[in-house]
Amino acid sequence: MSSRSRGAGALVALVALFTAGYLAPYLLPTVVGRLSAGLGLTPAQAGLVGSVLLLGSSTAGFTLAARGERIGPRRAARAGLLAMIVGYGSAAAAGTVPLVVAGAVLGGLGSGTATAVAAAGIAGRRDPHRASTLGLLSVSAAAGALYLTLPHLGTGHAPPLLAIVCAAALVWPVTGRLEGGARARADADAGAAHVAGPLPYRRAGAVLAGGILCWSLAQNALWGVSGRIGTTQAGLSEVTVGAVFAAALGAGLAGVTAAGALGSRLGRAVPIGAGTVVIAGCVLLSSAAGDLVSFAAGEILWNAVYPVVLSYLLGLAASLDPRGRWAVLVGSASSLGVACGPVTGSLLSEGAGYPGMGAVLCCLLLLVAAPMTAVARHAAGRPLVPGSVRRRGGAPAAVLAGSASATPSLVPQVGAPEQPVASIRVPVAAGRRRLTKSTFGLARPSDRG
Repeated sequence: MSSRSRGAGALVALVALFTAGYLAPYLLPTVVGRLSAGLGLTPAQAGLVGSVLLLGSSTAGFTLAARGERIGPRRAARAGLLAMIVGYGSAAAAGTVPLVVAGAVLGGLGSGTATAVAAAGIAGRRDPHRASTLGLLSVSAAAGALYLTLPHLGTGHAPPLLAIVCAAALVWPVTGRLEGGARARADADAGAAHVAGPLPYRRAGAVLAGGILCWSLAQNALWGVSGRIGTTQAGLSEVTVGAVFAAALGAGLAGVTAAGALGSRLGRAVPIGAGTVVIAGCVLLSSAAGDLVSFAAGEILWNAVYPVVLSYLLGLAASLDPRGRWAVLVGSASSLGVACGPVTGSLLSEGAGYPGMGAVLCCLLLLVAAPMTAVARHAAGRPLVPGSVRRRGGAPAAVLAGSASATPSLVPQVGAPEQPVASIRVPVAAGRRRLTKSTFGLARPSDRG
């Protein structure tokens, strides 16, 4: 099998893992809503169960950030998928709250493991932004199809959980395209071990991780109660709300496609900063919605912009460390924010109402937009679209170029405009013959061995 075929197969596996790992957060509104209706939980209790599920996901990500390379991608991915199948499957079959919570925690650990493996693999790709975009396209399409299908599969908390189980089972076969163990990963990184040991860009990475934690918390505080806003405040049926969510995720597909086409033309700072400001406005609109038009407008515009900003944030995290450690840590911080979102949204909505909750979340988003934009503007990670070694951030790119795991696009190319050829004057001593072109020959290895 050619290296190109192996690379394409690994990309397919990473995108599939990304989809399976992110499916639980994408289905959070219907999961929380059905837990509340099917098990007789209050909105705050159902939100707490959703938060516990996602807390397991973030815990797995933080754990694997330092140990993923020793375990190996294939083994870790299969362990995560198995935990998803057993955990979410047992939660779907259980009828009591403690068993549902236990299954949700185990399933969340599996989701976080799958996401961590995908994030680390995407960070090592030639173009991590493109790979993240493909993953977001895939999970948006899968979640949109499920939002159209789940209302017709009966009530109760089981259908959305079983859908996640089926996704994990379908992804299992493609994990064979990942590296088989820790030794393969260690061999691939052996040449870069001496330069990639310490975690680079610690201050920028910490700011980005803290910012995306608050960013994700605000997003999922609203996302976790969006179903209840549609049914109680806007007076819509579950089928209508599901159709709005499906249309919103379809808009997300269009947004991610546009982000992939836009690529590096605007850099990372503009999409992250301006996109977060737009999202803040959408949060206000959705939280105050009183009819179908305002609810649909807020949800669709929000979901069109959200994955665009997320793709640039994930690409920014991947650019800070080619070994994927910041990608996993930032992704886990995002999962932690996602985990705290449902219970935060439930508590805020019960205390201040849905419009008051929206105002608080809007302010939080505007506060975190500035530091994340500053990281995107000033942190000198890998180029958004890798090409040649630049003067700004040239040292990290040069280190990558000298490592065994560096991709060909990161190695300085002959004739690149940023690698000028300097002429050197060779002085000629008086009385000696003039040097001509024929005086020089090609450089060859020494015959002395």
